[in-house]
Amino acid sequence: MKQKKMVQQFKSSNEIFEAAAALFVQCAKKAIADKGQFSVALTGGSSPIGLHHLLASDEYRHEIDWSKVLIFWGDERWVPLDDDLSNAKMAYETLLDNVPVTQAHIFPMFQEGTEPKAYAAKYEAILKEKLGDGGALDFIFLGMGDDGHTASLFPHTAVLHEQEKWVDAYYLEPQKMYRITLTAPFINRAENIVVISFGEKKANALQEVVQGVYHPEQYPTQLLKPSSGKLIFMVDEAAAKNFTQ
Repeated sequence: MKQKKMVQQFKSSNEIFEAAAALFVQCAKKAIADKGQFSVALTGGSSPIGLHHLLASDEYRHEIDWSKVLIFWGDERWVPLDDDLSNAKMAYETLLDNVPVTQAHIFPMFQEGTEPKAYAAKYEAILKEKLGDGGALDFIFLGMGDDGHTASLFPHTAVLHEQEKWVDAYYLEPQKMYRITLTAPFINRAENIVVISFGEKKANALQEVVQGVYHPEQYPTQLLKPSSGKLIFMVDEAAAKNFTQ
């Protein structure tokens, strides 16, 4: 079973960031105009740093009413917010500290003094409070690992089979740490899912995800199948080098 996906190919990561930032602004304006708020989940790792800097630049920062933006995350390592491994720390430094977003509208996937699974349930409750019981995020940025994982949906983990929870947490043995993540069914409810992938290291997994046989146990990014929204892969030529015509 092969999936149809929208793949946009660019010459460089900078071109990806420009296209992603423009789409982000467009979707933010529409959501705010339609319902008074724009809900987004950010991604971690190093991939979005250039994008964050662009969104925080004079060119883009003033295009969005940040007071009406709700900030969530797609996943997180269970580490304190001041830890260098924290996705939230990176997002604050590269984006959130540089735009006029309302602090009460930022929801990191970590809380001191609680356990990962307990906070996963609390995070789901926050999402339902802000979006409604049948709600969905307006926009999700995701990356993709060299192994084909996205968010904290890693190959051959039980979370890949979760169907009821919006958020889950589990101990990732190879990394010796807990991860907390949006689940595939909840991600797939989003209006816009944008996967950013660039560099030769992504080429093998990206080709399998986009063009290969459906095997999400091995390539969890294949679980991205929006129920009604859009899924867009924004990739550079290096990441797409193994694509067949």
